[in-house]
Amino acid sequence: MFAAYFDCPGGPENLYMKEVMKPDPGEGEVLVKVSASALNRADLLQRRGKYPPPKGASDILGLEAAGRVAGLGPGCAGRWKVGDAVMALLSGGGQAQFVTVPQGLLMPIPKDMTFIQAAAIPEAWLTAFQLLHFVGKVQEGERVLIHAGASGVGMAAIQLVRLAKAVPIVTAGTQEKLEATAKAGAAAGFNYKDVDFSEKVLEFTQGSGVDIILDCVGASYWEKNLNCLSTDGRWIIYGLLSGGEVHGDLLARLLSKRASIHTSLLRSRDKEASTGYKQCMQCFSFFPQYKERLVRAFTEKVLPHFSEGASPRLQPLVDSVYPLHAIAEAHRAMEENKNIGKIVIEIPV
Repeated sequence: MFAAYFDCPGGPENLYMKEVMKPDPGEGEVLVKVSASALNRADLLQRRGKYPPPKGASDILGLEAAGRVAGLGPGCAGRWKVGDAVMALLSGGGQAQFVTVPQGLLMPIPKDMTFIQAAAIPEAWLTAFQLLHFVGKVQEGERVLIHAGASGVGMAAIQLVRLAKAVPIVTAGTQEKLEATAKAGAAAGFNYKDVDFSEKVLEFTQGSGVDIILDCVGASYWEKNLNCLSTDGRWIIYGLLSGGEVHGDLLARLLSKRASIHTSLLRSRDKEASTGYKQCMQCFSFFPQYKERLVRAFTEKVLPHFSEGASPRLQPLVDSVYPLHAIAEAHRAMEENKNIGKIVIEIPV
């Protein structure tokens, strides 16, 4: 089969389409013939040698895929059948013609949705759902500040905050992106290049601030984040685009607001938690099969809203589509930070 590949870490020019061995499904795994995958920041970091795949995961790029079931491993009888249209959350391997997936990490594709659209869902939407519900415990009426609002995760988070009957507020770097976030449902949006977003957030919330911050930026935002975080607020860090080194009295300011910092990475979570049992009924991190529980909850609570006629209707946003042989161009496009929504990779037949 063909797959996106690079022989040594570096720039996009190192990427190419390589012929590799087709995987065989193991116990509890499903073989999926991939029609489309999507690009994530993690793929860029892995290509640069800064984010290796978790132990045991494929070293092929791609954290999500959409396609059809092509084979079943031992122990999979009954849940899925060959030919089913599915999308999958992956730890790697999605940007290839075939990928093996634990059966519990598959989701059915809504009947009126294309593979291109479906490929834009698993990583971004499950990340946003996890941050809001498993980590942040978002409540009706709360205000949520979403950085990188026009990214794949950002656009998903806006819609999921609305679904939870909370209030989404975003930051973005261009007027075009702010307009796209408003169309997706953002109640307010601020260009971080032109204004102090923390001051604007406080104005919008009449001085009370936001209850939750979804932050993929990190160090450069810490003071502004704390400035507009409400008392008892939750600051959730899931990326460090500006680095992780903080200079200043972070802890004192955090303590003064009785605020909490949460951190989360979805890719590195094992299929089963190392503890193997429920240590704490309030902490999903200790549950066995964390990702499977996440996928199951998303499938039950969110996936029906992607179907035609659902109210409210959720929609994945595809920015652009690149064929697998143009994978380097797709990486360059994401590095330019101009995309609104997801960059999708179409896999050849």
